Amino acid sequence: MTFSITTWNINSVRLRMPIVEQFLVRYKPDVLCLQETKCPNGEFPLKPLKALGYEHIIIHGQKGYHGVAIASKLPLTEDHRQDYCGIGDARHISGVIQVGSRKIRLHNFYVPAGGDEPDRSINPKFGHKLDFIEEMKALSADGVPGTSSILVGDLNIAPLENDVWSHKQLLKIVSHTPVETDGMLEIMKKGNWLDLMRLNVPETEKIYTWWSYRAKDWEAANRGRRLDHIWSSQDLGPSLDRIEILREARGWNRPSDHVPVTAHFKF
Repeated sequence: MTFSITTWNINSVRLRMPIVEQFLVRYKPDVLCLQETKCPNGEFPLKPLKALGYEHIIIHGQKGYHGVAIASKLPLTEDHRQDYCGIGDARHISGVIQVGSRKIRLHNFYVPAGGDEPDRSINPKFGHKLDFIEEMKALSADGVPGTSSILVGDLNIAPLENDVWSHKQLLKIVSHTPVETDGMLEIMKKGNWLDLMRLNVPETEKIYTWWSYRAKDWEAANRGRRLDHIWSSQDLGPSLDRIEILREARGWNRPSDHVPVTAHFKF
């Protein structure tokens, strides 16, 4: 039995619905997890997703900012939202799916970007990001016996040296500072999470999922970062078939600065 799940920071779901539909028609993942939907729940574009077979949808949105959603061809049970840092931001949603005999809890995250200055004493956004990371350390991949876990999302951290175009030049840039990368690695270690994107790709190889809008020619400059992630509980590792990063989507009409990342499993 096969199963696929895609994560994509869409940077406004209503604005980019044409490329979401384009992606779903062509690639047909079983589950699509979106971040930065920037859309109140009542205005979320449910109809085009349901028309393509994604009839099971849970959303956690707010006007103009943040927002996460899970759209699935498979039935979704539960609709849980964790209010990280207790300020009411729509940054997490989770549900449970059944894939054959496997029960899997899905977590979809949009971690705060953290602003531009990596110093919480002068940049509250960076402090908020660090507090969010600290709270994530309590999330276990093995939380419920008999239930596997998958965690996806725009985590806004590129944890390894080759997750950025220049480790040396980005050490003081938010998303790759040591306090952030150490924090992410601690989340994985404490929660017993498996980094599926690096499972079959050596750490010496570059992986990017995001290219800045600021570059005049993003493709030629290729100054990317791996900000989007797919993790799982350890038991799902042997079933991973492949990871696909759809780099070409960065060049689509009115694109997001992130591209879709899909994990394919064979159970």
